[in-house]
Amino acid sequence: MSISVFEHPFLTGLFGRDEEITGLFVSSADIAAMVRFEAALAQAQASLRLIPAAAASRISEAAGTFEPDIAALERAAARDGTIIPELVGQLRNAVGVEFASHVHFGATSQDVIDTSLILRLKRVSQILFGRIQQLSGKLGRLEATFGNNGLTAHTRMQPAIPIMAADRIASWLAPLANCQERLATVQFPVQFGGAAGTLEKFGTQGVELRKELAKRLDIADRPQWHNQRAFIADFGNLLSLISGSLGKFGLDIALMAQLGHELSLAGGGSSSAMSHKQNPVTAEVLVSLARFNAVQISGLHQAMVHEQERSGAAWMLEWMILPQMAATSGGALNLALALTDNIVRIGRH
Repeated sequence: MSISVFEHPFLTGLFGRDEEITGLFVSSADIAAMVRFEAALAQAQASLRLIPAAAASRISEAAGTFEPDIAALERAAARDGTIIPELVGQLRNAVGVEFASHVHFGATSQDVIDTSLILRLKRVSQILFGRIQQLSGKLGRLEATFGNNGLTAHTRMQPAIPIMAADRIASWLAPLANCQERLATVQFPVQFGGAAGTLEKFGTQGVELRKELAKRLDIADRPQWHNQRAFIADFGNLLSLISGSLGKFGLDIALMAQLGHELSLAGGGSSSAMSHKQNPVTAEVLVSLARFNAVQISGLHQAMVHEQERSGAAWMLEWMILPQMAATSGGALNLALALTDNIVRIGRH
C-alpha cells in the first residue's frame, strides 16, 4: 500500500494511472537527470578551457554507464539533507583518480537538484501539452456532432435561458486553449550559481559558462534562482489551472447527468446498494483532483519564502508538493480523455 493515490495498488484505477508522468519523479529518473547535468557541465567547462578536454570526455563516458549505490544515497540524504555530496563522490570514483577533481567543479548541490527538476518538468509540460491537444480535438468533435442541440443554461444553480450545447462545450474548450498556449511559452531555466549564487570560481567566464551549460541541456539560460522560486510557483499555478479547468468540465458533466435528459453517458459506476444507478465517477474524480491541486498552491507559495542565499526547509517543501501536482494534472487529463469518449449525447435535438 502506498501513501500516494497515484502509486496505490488499486486507487490508481480511480485517480488515473499515469506511469508516463509518475515515472519522471522516480529516483532513477531524478538521478539520470542529475548525472546528465554533471556531464553537460564538464563538456561546457571544457569548451571554455576551464577543465581539460580529456576530463570532460572521461566524465561523459563514466556518466553513460554510471550505476549509483542507492542504499548509500539514502543514508547520505538523511545525513546531508541531499544526495549530491554522496552522488558526486560515487561519480568521481567511477571517473577515476586522474580526472575526479573536475567532476562537479564550481557547482553546488542545488544546481544539480534544481536543474534535474527543470529537465523533468520540461518533459511533463510536453506530455500535458499533447494531452490537452488530444482532449481539445475530442471536445471539438463533440461540438461538431451535438453543438446545435439545445440545453438550458443554469446561473447560480437555477434554470436560466435556452442555449446550445456548443455554448457549454466552448466553456470547456477556452480554458484548455489558454493552458495550452501557456505551456507552449514556458521557458524552463537552468540553475547554476555555485556555492552562494555568484559563480565565484569562474571569474568573468561564469555567465558564458552558464549560457553554454543551458544550451547543452536544451533549456533556457537564466541567472541563478536558488532563493527566488517564482518559476516553481508559476508552474504549479499552471498545473492547477489545468486541473481546475478539467474540474469545471467534470462538475458540469456530473450535473448534466443528474438532470438526466441533458446528457447520455456510457461507462458509469455501479452502486452496491442501488442497482439502478450509474454514477458519473470519472466526472467526480475530476472535481476532486481540481480541488486537490488548488490546495497545494498555498504550499508552493509558502516554499517561496527562502532565507538569505539558500533555504533547506522551504526547498524541501517543493519536493513534497510539486510531483503530486504534476501527477494530478496528468491524471486529470487522462480521465478527461476517457470521460469524453464516454459521452454518447449532449443536449436535446
